[in-house]
Amino acid sequence: MLVLSRKKNESIMIGDTIEIKIISIDGEQIRLGIEAPRNLEVYRKEIFDAIQEENRLATNGQADWSTIKQLLRTSEVPKDN
Repeated sequence: MLVLSRKKNESIMIGDTIEIKIISIDGEQIRLGIEAPRNLEVYRKEIFDAIQEENRLATNGQADWSTIKQLLRTSEVPKDN
């Protein structure tokens, strides 16, 4: 992990297109400004983690549904002709 010290109104660059600027400092809380291309998604870490968890749960739900469908297919009773 790279650790940098910055003061109010100073910034860091990530690549050529992402700038993170210190907007204000109030005690132990800082406000950051992030300039990034619109096609780049930017989330707070706790929101990102929640999205990842929801995606994981949704994927598990799909797998369970697939399993149920498979069980239903294998347990079908053959029709008499």
